[in-house]
Amino acid sequence: MWALRRAGNPLRVRAHQAMSAHARANLEVLLNADANNVAEHHEGDCQKLDCCHQPNPLVFHSPFSSGWFMWSRDFSSEAGASSGDKQDELEEGFSDLEVPPQADKKDLGLTSDESSDEDTIDAIGLSEVEADAKPEEPIKKASQSTLLKALLESPRTDVAGAAKKWLNSGNTLERSELFYVILCLRKRKLYRKALQLLEYVEESKLLDLGERDYASHVDLVAKVHGIYKAEKYIEDIPASHRGEIVYRTLLANCVSIANVKKAEQVFNKMKDLGFPVSLFSCNQLLLLYKRVDKKKLGDVLSMMEKENVKPSLFTYKLLVDTKGAARDIEDMEKVIETMQADGIEPDHLIQATIARHYIFCGHREKAEAILGQMEEDDITENRSACKFVLPLYALLGKSADVERHWKVCEANPRLEECLPAIEAFGMLGEVEKAEEIFENMFKTWKTLSSRFYNAMLKVYANKKLFDKGKELAKRMGDDGCRVGPSTLDSLVKLYLNAGEVEKADSILHKLSHKDKIKPMYNTYLMLLDSYSKKGDIHNAEKLFSKIRQMGYTGRIRQYQLLLEAYLNAKAPIYGFRERMKADDIFPNRVVASLLAATDPFNRKNAMSELLD
Repeated sequence: MWALRRAGNPLRVRAHQAMSAHARANLEVLLNADANNVAEHHEGDCQKLDCCHQPNPLVFHSPFSSGWFMWSRDFSSEAGASSGDKQDELEEGFSDLEVPPQADKKDLGLTSDESSDEDTIDAIGLSEVEADAKPEEPIKKASQSTLLKALLESPRTDVAGAAKKWLNSGNTLERSELFYVILCLRKRKLYRKALQLLEYVEESKLLDLGERDYASHVDLVAKVHGIYKAEKYIEDIPASHRGEIVYRTLLANCVSIANVKKAEQVFNKMKDLGFPVSLFSCNQLLLLYKRVDKKKLGDVLSMMEKENVKPSLFTYKLLVDTKGAARDIEDMEKVIETMQADGIEPDHLIQATIARHYIFCGHREKAEAILGQMEEDDITENRSACKFVLPLYALLGKSADVERHWKVCEANPRLEECLPAIEAFGMLGEVEKAEEIFENMFKTWKTLSSRFYNAMLKVYANKKLFDKGKELAKRMGDDGCRVGPSTLDSLVKLYLNAGEVEKADSILHKLSHKDKIKPMYNTYLMLLDSYSKKGDIHNAEKLFSKIRQMGYTGRIRQYQLLLEAYLNAKAPIYGFRERMKADDIFPNRVVASLLAATDPFNRKNAMSELLD
């Protein structure tokens, strides 16, 4: 049984109470809202949309229970900071805005979009498809694959030529080789090359393609050309291979960019075609609504009950993370109890998620109990836990424990341990130690992906080390690192912390257009917050419009910051309530007070008098 029970955690008693023959019914009850909790929530300075937002109906064709699985409205409906941007950019770790509770600070207005989706992204896309499709026969190592080497060295526009030359040299393309090369190109984010290779294989009829091959093709088209091109390609797939895997791949890509309308259309299309409601598809919808509309989570759970789709560990991870991000620790613990009653044991990832939410809600003892159980009796024998506990101990401010765990790894570090170590020492302010780890990595691996540069750049940005940050950014360019959303986020923060707001805006604009990067939602919020504090209405409005153009809608935080810009400029704003209503956004307590303070027809109120 889970280590928390052995630790005498208060969950242990309640877990036995949750046990019953109707475990699924328990899940319904445990996820129900408590009227008292909602009332208490309204008393605080809520900055969450859902507390006042009336639910919109789902477009699913099947009817849902209106009573079971209804979630509390105290969830924030703000989406993930990335809204699904791919995906080495959504690294394991913590958002820049995440800081643990401190004695001299009350609520900092942190919302779920700043905390929770990074470690769930790996479960979307084709991970499940690729795992199932892995060939039984052994495949070559990267250094032995001459086809991979030829494609990596070829120009972006001549993959077909490189593949022809490779075949004309006497090589034969086996299915295992194709699978491995495509997988390696995916890991390097070389989606265009992977797509061109698949297109060449399909056009040349070098292999008989199956449904999973076509699903991989759909995924690559979606990544390179967008979901509408991918949907069009599906029409060209032979009917015999146009099955569930193809459509669920399209669904996963709709979810990854948080396109709610298209995701729901694809899901309904799958039902119309007679495909059974699968756990994979349900998890995709849960992940989508966790980001954009948490009120609909209950409807998906109700559908799972009706279709007899049992939750998986990933399902529970999403639910635990949602409750934790909403600061609803009591209900989070009840979800954990139900997971245990279902016989599902949490892995290190979900334990780390629970510990993180405990830390952010000020439950240090509970967090430390989980971390202790993750270590088990001897951390040297359970080294796999190190990468999870390093940043968590740093959040707790326990430098000695961070040092203790890094010593287990330091003599022979693994790549996946170095990243959280850099983050951990950076959070503790031990920048030199983070730099030492970063530089030592080059002795072992020679070249590093942009993820590790980004981790170091993030440390410099957080600690306002402007010169070092600029130097590292230049080094990234010299080393040929790809600039992605995470790099852009750190660069913007670096310049904002140096007081160079206009330069930060320029970098955001130029890099996002030049490199066709979709910036993270959090990146836009940082810049909008800076304009808001300056009372720069012109640039705040421009940035607000850009955020909407990039598809980040349905989030109340950007409206709050725009209102604050008008308030700081001591300027009235006309028709803002109507703007929010048109966008299906309803004011919470904080936004309602800002609306009153900036109302041109009600200028003499308490807040305006104070400013006057």
